[in-house]
Amino acid sequence: MAGPKKELGQHWLTNRIILEAIAESADITPTDTVLEIGPGLGTLTSELLRRAGNVIAVEFDAELARKLPGQYPGTNLTVTNEDILAFDLASLPKGYVVVANVPYYITSKIIHKLMTSTNKPRVAVLLVQKEVAERVAAQAGNMSILAISAQVYAEASLGIEVPREYFTPPPRVDSQVIILRTRNQPRVQSTDEQKFFRLVKAGFSAKRKKLRSSLSGGLGISKPEAENIVRAAGLDPESRAEMLSVDDWMTLMKVYEK
Repeated sequence: MAGPKKELGQHWLTNRIILEAIAESADITPTDTVLEIGPGLGTLTSELLRRAGNVIAVEFDAELARKLPGQYPGTNLTVTNEDILAFDLASLPKGYVVVANVPYYITSKIIHKLMTSTNKPRVAVLLVQKEVAERVAAQAGNMSILAISAQVYAEASLGIEVPREYFTPPPRVDSQVIILRTRNQPRVQSTDEQKFFRLVKAGFSAKRKKLRSSLSGGLGISKPEAENIVRAAGLDPESRAEMLSVDDWMTLMKVYEK
């Protein structure tokens, strides 16, 4: 067995029951193409090959990418030695599925890439740091830019938890599956995306401050102006950014545009 490389955030997961549960979460059909990010030793790959028509595995580690095809000869497995952040998602068939045990340090970048691509997956099942999974699936009261960025494009739900002791070597935190089912239509139109996320980033620019203060600083407007916008949207200027739902931000954007 190849040793995990700390600098690549590699932690091997070999428990068959857990691997089966992760694969099952994606509702894979025999006609699906599955993109697996960071297949590593190929333990999850075997579960995906049992369910999918094709598996495309993108592995950054050149040694692992070279060895993986030999483990599954005669199967519909394609292995690419590439950085997933540079991988062309447009090359995949529409309605593809993503399943991955994601390195913690690039989780947010991977979610952003998948959710903002012109060719989004039908569903993405990602095993990530438990705290991050909870942040992505958060509801109003505990929202973050990451949660809003994901939930604009997908319905987010939590899957199974995986305690740290099931990994080799064990990471310092537990993991959990986050399931992102892409919406047929994003909640924000593509023409409004830039304005919407500018407003959201302004709202979160000073997290500990109340909404009128963070919007004032983030948008370069006076506090009275910011307060009027918040009130006109039917929101409390005393609230903080994490209290707002995606719908609240959409309403705020419409008022701000006027």
